[in-house]
Amino acid sequence: MAAELGVGIVTITGPMLERPGDLASILTNLGRNDILFVDEIHRMPIAVEEVLYPAMEDFKLDIVVGQGPAASTVKMPLDRFTLVGATTRLGLVSSPLRSRFGIDLHLDFYSPEDLARIVMRSAAILGIAIDESGALEIGRRSRGTPRIANRHLRRVRDYAIDAGASLIGAAEADKALRCMNVDEAGLDKIDRRILSVIIESYDGGPVGLKTLAVACSEDARAIEDVYEPYLIQQGFLKRTSKGRVATAKSYDHLKVEPKARRRKGLLDL
Repeated sequence: MAAELGVGIVTITGPMLERPGDLASILTNLGRNDILFVDEIHRMPIAVEEVLYPAMEDFKLDIVVGQGPAASTVKMPLDRFTLVGATTRLGLVSSPLRSRFGIDLHLDFYSPEDLARIVMRSAAILGIAIDESGALEIGRRSRGTPRIANRHLRRVRDYAIDAGASLIGAAEADKALRCMNVDEAGLDKIDRRILSVIIESYDGGPVGLKTLAVACSEDARAIEDVYEPYLIQQGFLKRTSKGRVATAKSYDHLKVEPKARRRKGLLDL
């Protein structure tokens, strides 16, 4: 956006803004039509957030002069600017702040083909020899996230160097990712453990989050925020009011038959 408009951009993160004065100094130094990008905006303190309200509405900054009964408020004009906030936890952004944004956009996960293009570009920058099949293999096992795709690319490169491969193709990428416990669906060891515990220990569910976390020896928040979203999006897991339930796709992926089907097979025998 900044390059398209030919303006400056200031990039900060929500936790960096500890005091209202931190944000006020940034706002007063913005040039006309500059862009202020706040990552993890949901982690911005409320006291700092309130400084944004008049800036977003009227391009003015409220400054308190004096102390006690003699204190007064002075409105300081600001140059017009564009505020862009990014978050993965929209529900944690306060309603007053959320309502002041003019455009609300939701970004989807990247497709395997888009990730393959990103991998090819990163490989060119890093000087890694890779063909389209290798890039696509990495892309479709990267959970729709460029950061993960680039991380996989570096580890696949290390594997290829150790194996003496001059070019990374689909076969080399597959072998390297399997060494990292990343299977053909992009699931890692912990993903499969979560599904396996639900299927084997709790007959496919439902099972509560805290119980699942204890059974998997993982933090409940990590399961809910890191692993569970991808499993749900890919159809491996369902979240119900009673708990987490493994789907038929999970049984097929882990090559496990439902107990009801196994019991029926024993009765048929």
